[in-house]
Amino acid sequence: MNNVKEKAIMFGKAQCSAWVASAVDFGITLILTSIVDVWYGYSTFIGAVCGGLTNCGINYRWVFHTFGMKKKYVALRYTFVWVGSIVLNTAGTWQLTELSGANYMISKTIVAAFVAVFWNYHLQRTFVFRANRNNQQA
Repeated sequence: MNNVKEKAIMFGKAQCSAWVASAVDFGITLILTSIVDVWYGYSTFIGAVCGGLTNCGINYRWVFHTFGMKKKYVALRYTFVWVGSIVLNTAGTWQLTELSGANYMISKTIVAAFVAVFWNYHLQRTFVFRANRNNQQA
C-alpha cells in the first residue's frame, strides 16, 4: 500500500473502528461504574476487553481486509497487542486519575486517545494484519 490516499483511507477506517470500539468500551465502563457501582479500575479493564473484541472483528473484515489470513494467526497477534493496550489503558487511566484527581472518564479519554493512535493502530497495521497487506488491493 504505497499510495498516500489508500493509507489515509485505511487510517480513517481504523479510526472509525476505534470509535465504535471506544463507544462499547466507554459505555460498559460507565454502566459498570455508575450504575452497578464497580470500581473504575475494574470497569476500565472490562470495558477494554469488550471494546477490544469489537475492534478486532471490525478490523478483520472492514479495515485491513484480512479475508485470506487464518483467524488463529490474527487472534494470536491481536491478543499480544490487545494485552498491551489493556495494560496501558487500565494503568494509564488509574495513574492519571490518581495523580491528577481528574474524573476517571476524563483520564480514560485522554489515555485512550494516545493508546489508540500510538499503540493500537501502529501495531495492528505493521504487525497484526501485516501479512495480508501485500495481497490486498484496497
